[in-house]
Amino acid sequence: QVQLVESGGGLVQAGDSLRLSCAASGRAFSSYPMGWFRQGPGKEREFVASISRLGGTTAYVDSVKGRFTASRDNGKNTLYLQMNSLKPEDTAVYYCAVYDSGAAHLASAYRYWGQGTQVTVSS
Repeated sequence: QVQLVESGGGLVQAGDSLRLSCAASGRAFSSYPMGWFRQGPGKEREFVASISRLGGTTAYVDSVKGRFTASRDNGKNTLYLQMNSLKPEDTAVYYCAVYDSGAAHLASAYRYWGQGTQVTVSS
């Protein structure tokens, strides 16, 4: 069993930055890849980023490439998402999740999820 708690969301203006955190407890944090997803108003949950066990490999959805950076500190059992140059279309609830199996860009590949943190970007 893994418990995930996201934090760091908020209301910002377009062009601002935010850093989301995801604190994990339970199984050894460094033993599994992680992912970030988001769900905007009236939209399906969307893949944002994934990161390997040791953080050496990352992947991003095209819409956030060059603006968002996923990282992890295994010593602190924490996953991060640095979001720069935020746009109104980034407005969503952001979730972190533990990868299980399958295609890493699909929500079905993830087994444990946090409760989400709201990010709102005003124009």
